[in-house]
Amino acid sequence: MELVVFLVSLFGFLALGIPIAIVLVLCSMVLMYYGGMWDSMFVMIIPQSMLDGANNYPLMAIPFFVFAGEIMTEGGLSKRVVKLAQLIIGRVRGGLGYAAIVSSVIFAGLMGSSVGEAAALGSLLLPMMAQAGYKPGRAGGVIASGAILGPIIPPSTNFILLGATVGLSITKLFMIGLVPGLIIGLCLMVTWFFIVRIDGYKEKIEFKKGEASKIVRDAMPAFMMPVLLLGGIRFGVFTPTEGGAFAAIYAIIVCMGYYRELSFRDLLRVSARAARTTAVVMLIVATATAVGWFITIAQIPNQVTDLFRPLIDSPVLLLLAINIFLLLVGMVMDLTPNILIFAPVFYPLITQAGIDPYFFGLLFILNLGIGVITPPVGTVLYVVCGVGNIKITKLVQGMLPFLVTEIIMLFLLLFFPSLSLTPLNWLMGG
Repeated sequence: MELVVFLVSLFGFLALGIPIAIVLVLCSMVLMYYGGMWDSMFVMIIPQSMLDGANNYPLMAIPFFVFAGEIMTEGGLSKRVVKLAQLIIGRVRGGLGYAAIVSSVIFAGLMGSSVGEAAALGSLLLPMMAQAGYKPGRAGGVIASGAILGPIIPPSTNFILLGATVGLSITKLFMIGLVPGLIIGLCLMVTWFFIVRIDGYKEKIEFKKGEASKIVRDAMPAFMMPVLLLGGIRFGVFTPTEGGAFAAIYAIIVCMGYYRELSFRDLLRVSARAARTTAVVMLIVATATAVGWFITIAQIPNQVTDLFRPLIDSPVLLLLAINIFLLLVGMVMDLTPNILIFAPVFYPLITQAGIDPYFFGLLFILNLGIGVITPPVGTVLYVVCGVGNIKITKLVQGMLPFLVTEIIMLFLLLFFPSLSLTPLNWLMGG
């Protein structure tokens, strides 16, 4: 019954338009009252749990990566990455669409955030696509669908959250997302190949020889950052948290010293923006930790286990049921609170079923990442609509083929675990 009370209160408060951080506190209070724990001692548990949730060393990587992403957007790396992507693949028919997908892959290795990626790429590419005659919904659909690579390809702030929440190695989570993220990017390009011919796009992007060498030279510092970052984490030069600090320092040096497009005043403004973004994330982390304490006390994970127990002996059916549930909740709630609420609930269950926790982590994040581009509460959709001045209905229609491709890829990864586990073992030297 506690599970029903929690879900009804959670989605009920969300339906009223209450901010998610406040919703989580209210859910804690509901569970406290329902469980008969409403006294002075238990009231203090909410702020104490919030403090404990925010005071987590692995989570220190989040402000660093957010800061690095903001610097790269402001300091000129973004436009150079887009130019590089156009140079790599822009010569073929429908080159701007292919360049958008390649840019999404590179941006994912720089920013680790779907919303930041969509905003940066949308502001740069959507005006070019409009000028080339692309349908607004289709152009926005390419940008939005590529943005879900941010939570999958490392460094991913969502993998950091997941690892800190359920006690998994963030390095292994990073590595298991790399190859599937690249495969999804390739599948999006295949989808675009057919759309180009259906929609009749013919534009190509041409560069002179002198321009090409300058583009490569300018983009190399941006391209090297994910290489150095992932190499350093994989070979133990630094931890993911230290890697976040490295990314921030590297971005400052490149943007202020090499490109010289970021002034000290700009750095202060970017720092304030990154601090606001981090504060929002950490407030959600803190309140989710509080509700997580009451979820545990109310034995909701045990109730979920009992609910899915008939499927424990069949891991594939169990994963299928969980992923259908996550697809549904991902449509109505953002990625971060979903990780913090449902990861501690499902991980004991998949452990009992003998499912590899890192494999499940990949499916979990990819599934919820798809949620950020599905209505009615797809945050990336509204970012792209705002940046490109596109109607939400047109955007959803234009994005539909890409969304179907990503859902197919989710279930292919589910039914064929070797697509992710074999590359993980290879990357980790296992």
